[in-house]
Amino acid sequence: MKKDQMPTGRRTVLRIAAALGATVTVGALAADRFGAPPGAPPTLAPEAAGGPAPGAPGAGPAAGPPASARLRPSTYRLQPMTAYAPPAFRRAVPPVRQRPFLQMSGVGRSMVLTFDDGPDPRYTPEILATLRHYGCRAMFFVCGEMAAAHQDLVREMAADGHVVGNHSWSHPLIPKLRPSRIRDELGSTSDLVESILGSAPLWYRAPFGAWNRHSFEIGAELGMEPLAWTVDTLDWKEPGTGSIVRRVLDGAGPGVVVLSHDAGGNRSQSVAALGRYLPELLDAGYSITVPRR
Repeated sequence: MKKDQMPTGRRTVLRIAAALGATVTVGALAADRFGAPPGAPPTLAPEAAGGPAPGAPGAGPAAGPPASARLRPSTYRLQPMTAYAPPAFRRAVPPVRQRPFLQMSGVGRSMVLTFDDGPDPRYTPEILATLRHYGCRAMFFVCGEMAAAHQDLVREMAADGHVVGNHSWSHPLIPKLRPSRIRDELGSTSDLVESILGSAPLWYRAPFGAWNRHSFEIGAELGMEPLAWTVDTLDWKEPGTGSIVRRVLDGAGPGVVVLSHDAGGNRSQSVAALGRYLPELLDAGYSITVPRR
């Protein structure tokens, strides 16, 4: 063996030592890059890891350098990481429509009865009583100013299983309003209904059936779908009870939405007509339903 050659055993030992030194160096650099002590595994807060919090009874001494050499945790590091918290529940916002629903699809031999402008203590209770007598549910598109004055009737509607919809606050002509005013009309009514019933309306109807792009956009932002009608009873013209009945029976069909009123004028004909056409619809095999969302 030449003088400048090392014994095979010594050469092997040096190679192993060099490899270990490189490993330690790389580990130290990586740990420093990610802000952890060399060789320390990723850690969670003690509470998240299932262990006792620092200083809590049963907490053992931490591994690593002496406590005096450790940096004090910053306030930022002690804050919860909200990005990883479960998101708060939010009701899905419906799409912005370009036109309202005119009828219901996929409901079989069913029809939807709707009543606008109330509640009115002169007519709404009789309509509720008739629907209750026949075991039927309907939709009531309430005006905020009427609902505020007769909150007990709004609660009675919901208690009977009817759908309470939004018909604006003061029944204005929507296309003539600024977007901010449309938001006030719809938003104030939704807030009121939610304060009375615990949940905001899921449906709305524009007064006079006059919609515009802003009303569709704002309604969707408030979580509501727009519903118009298939059959207009024209009861607001007070055409006579018989005329209202004929319009409903002649227009009857699967998915048809009937427009009537329980406020906004003398609605005695509307009340009487409901008592006549409702049993006839049921006898003809129709069921009276409300849309699901």
